[in-house]
Amino acid sequence: MEIVLTGLGGPEKLLVQDTDSAAPGKGEVRVRVLASGVSFAEVQMLGHRYPMQPKYPFVPGYDLVGEVTSIGPGVSGVAVGDRVAALVVTGAWRTHVVVRADRVVPVPAELDAGVAAAATMNGVTAWQMVHEVARVRAGQTVLVHGASGGVGTLLVQLAVAAGARVLGTASAAKHDAVRALGASPIDYRQDVPAAVRALAPGGVDVVFDHLGGDSLRQSYDLLADGGVLVNYGSASTLRENNHWAVPYLRTIRRFAGWWLGRALGRGRGRRARFYYVQAGPSFNRALAEVYALVAAGELTPPIETRLPLAEAAEGVRLLMAGKATGKIVLEASHE
Repeated sequence: MEIVLTGLGGPEKLLVQDTDSAAPGKGEVRVRVLASGVSFAEVQMLGHRYPMQPKYPFVPGYDLVGEVTSIGPGVSGVAVGDRVAALVVTGAWRTHVVVRADRVVPVPAELDAGVAAAATMNGVTAWQMVHEVARVRAGQTVLVHGASGGVGTLLVQLAVAAGARVLGTASAAKHDAVRALGASPIDYRQDVPAAVRALAPGGVDVVFDHLGGDSLRQSYDLLADGGVLVNYGSASTLRENNHWAVPYLRTIRRFAGWWLGRALGRGRGRRARFYYVQAGPSFNRALAEVYALVAAGELTPPIETRLPLAEAAEGVRLLMAGKATGKIVLEASHE
């Protein structure tokens, strides 16, 4: 079985089809999928707003957790029966997936497959931004936009664990959940810059911004001297009626102005950085770190709900409604 995105539109364009994956080739493994996540990338793909997405029709699904069922020639270090995770960007919403062997990461035996799926793409995204891009440290003040989302909840936890004071934007209904993570909530529907300045008059040291668009200017203006803005998405531009690349080109132009100002000594030491998650050795290393934290109880990826893989369209609807706190997980049935 697989979920196919058949064309431009809404969740109704996600159709269930009966199919099976091919046998693994050289350097590949075949994985029986146990769980996969629903991400904002799939929402963007519905509207052909995701950078360089495949042509319709195609199978979405950014990441997966599953069990290796067969291995191709030339594979070492992976065995049939191993539980593994992988970042594939598209193609995970199948009951079986063929993946490059060097792209799979062992999943600790004590981790439930759904929990591991909730920690895969989101966990690495948050971990790398906190520890490798922004290098958050004790005593800093951090602003997390979307603090109740799948990535946002993990950003908050990791920044708090690093010793930072965290401010997090979310709807009023989710403020208790944000407080429970250790952050001070800010209603995103209100005047966010004013609320942040009231709590941090000298500015914040780090902003994690997945909104893009005009939010980037506000986020940069909120930085204290030497602060860093990390942009990892363009959610606010989802409904723009233009080519998918236009919002990103605008962002590059804006960043170029800041980079020039910094080079000329006019930026007060502030920095602006892009981030996007990508498969490879650094992803594998980061995911191993994330899984270790989750297994030790030091990081908890919140799960909003678990749905059968066949109900992927409903998972996308829930995410689009903006009511999810944490990850929506799809679980494949192998009866």
